[in-house]
Amino acid sequence: MAKDNFFEDVYQVVRLIPKGRITSYGAIAEYLGSKGSARMVGWAMNQAHTLPDVPAHRVLNRHGFLTGKHHFASPNQMQELLEAEGIEVQEDQVDFKKYYWNPSVELL
Repeated sequence: MAKDNFFEDVYQVVRLIPKGRITSYGAIAEYLGSKGSARMVGWAMNQAHTLPDVPAHRVLNRHGFLTGKHHFASPNQMQELLEAEGIEVQEDQVDFKKYYWNPSVELL
């Protein structure tokens, strides 16, 4: 699978995450049949910040930490976008179980 195609596949999944919900890099990788490729999903998300139709702020690490926040225009933008959707963020972390969206279940 070419990197560009994988990145576009990641973006297609991220576009489907509902407002007010989050998922993880690993959950997207697993859904795409590339379990163990969470880091590659992270690389795709690092490139997504220039794509206005990809809600990159909804993808966190598996513990709910805002690990990608330094790729946004400001250090607080990721948190602000999540909070605007009703997601509570405390100390750069979200209650993952409360807001989790699993593409492998939701996109059956």
